[in-house]
Amino acid sequence: MEYFQSSWKFYSACMFIFSLDVLISVKQSLAIPQAEIDKHLEMGKLFLSKGQLQDALSHYHAAVEGDPNNYLTFFKRGTVYLALGKAKLAISDLDRVLELKPDFTAARHQRANVFLKQGDLHPAKEDFTVVFEAEVTNEIQEYIQKIDVLQRHMEHARQHIEEQNYEQSLELLTLVLEDCPWSYEMRELRSLAYMRMGDSTSAILDLRSANKLQADSTDGYLKLALLHYQLGQAQESLREVRECLKLDPEHKDCFPHYKKVKKVDKLINDCHNAVEEKNYADCIDYALKLLKAEEQVEMIRYVAKEKLCHCYLHTDQVTPSLQNCREALEIHRDPAVLCDRAEGYLASDMFDEAIKDYHEALDINKDFHRAKEGIKRAQKLQKMSERRDYYKILGVGRRASKSEVTKAYRKLAQKWHPDNFLDEDEKKKAEKKFMDIAAAKEVLTDPDKRAKFDQGEDPLDPENPHNQQNGFNPFQQFHGFHGSHFKFHFN
Repeated sequence: MEYFQSSWKFYSACMFIFSLDVLISVKQSLAIPQAEIDKHLEMGKLFLSKGQLQDALSHYHAAVEGDPNNYLTFFKRGTVYLALGKAKLAISDLDRVLELKPDFTAARHQRANVFLKQGDLHPAKEDFTVVFEAEVTNEIQEYIQKIDVLQRHMEHARQHIEEQNYEQSLELLTLVLEDCPWSYEMRELRSLAYMRMGDSTSAILDLRSANKLQADSTDGYLKLALLHYQLGQAQESLREVRECLKLDPEHKDCFPHYKKVKKVDKLINDCHNAVEEKNYADCIDYALKLLKAEEQVEMIRYVAKEKLCHCYLHTDQVTPSLQNCREALEIHRDPAVLCDRAEGYLASDMFDEAIKDYHEALDINKDFHRAKEGIKRAQKLQKMSERRDYYKILGVGRRASKSEVTKAYRKLAQKWHPDNFLDEDEKKKAEKKFMDIAAAKEVLTDPDKRAKFDQGEDPLDPENPHNQQNGFNPFQQFHGFHGSHFKFHFN
């Protein structure tokens, strides 16, 4: 038994030695000759001078693999990483340089600068202090003093955010980011300050920059997706949340948001398409579904309200149109929505209110052509309201078809024909009414005259020299209702 155990130990020792010899021989066979390493270094330097950073990086990778103990090779590769904006990899290479050669001041200075740009002020100050002890210069001393100022700015900025003093925090964070442009925390904090101050564009830019600093950050993509969604930008939100799901297909927050925003984005697109195709009934249906799909986020609901404001107007449902216009404008003042509401006011003969909305639209966008034309038309219609409103006379909407106009005319003409009244006073009242009904039919069934009327001009106004009314007879087209014996004459 003892013999067997000793033999086994001897055999194991032999196998270990044999394996070690094999590994050494394999390593020696795979070793890159120094001449080849030098060639990679020269090529890396050449490509770096030409600005071809990826090519330079490939050669420095090969040089590092050939000689993993050469601190200068790591330093050169770290320089390329910095040029490519890959700060974490650059830090890793600079750490390796200082492991191999702790007194390499240039590498420590470089690392201190990277730490400073990242907003890692404590390690930056430590490295700058070591450099200052090795090379006493005013420049390094100024960096150390600057770090102390930056630390105070960061502390005060965080405090201002907590106290909701966003303008003060924004000023300090902007100063900090001038020296710490790669700081994820400061970018994210400034994004929050911008959001609270209502500058959503700057907030998104800062958050996107912060997300690039955090490679493969599902949290960053989720924050961007949620921010876009809060702003009513469903399509952009969908794009960002898809990036999150590329990194983690079953992310506990990104996946449910994706399901929701996908549905919302489809409904918004359906609304837009329905408006373009002038399918206003479908537009109303999709917008109502959108309101059910999103009951909280105001800017998504704004999209639905704005569409309802517009599409109810184009189906002559003025009351719900005005209601949705008002609710949309409570969320966001938009010139197009103001003009839609003004159109609704005009349909209700609320001329002052319409003109006020058109003026507000111009205050927001002084070149908004629709508002300029709207003011002119509203003023004409207001002037005309003292005379005759042909739509109101026939009791039809402004978008009534020719057949609807004719039908309304026949019904009212039968009712108000003077032959139906025996009392002289009533007959005179009916004559006036009948004349207005006939004039309304004359205008609203003639495309040119109707177009003039819709622009605020009465084509039958005798005071307008451009109007031609030669031979207009309000009874001409109605004689058939009472036969040829009708003897009524209008003088």
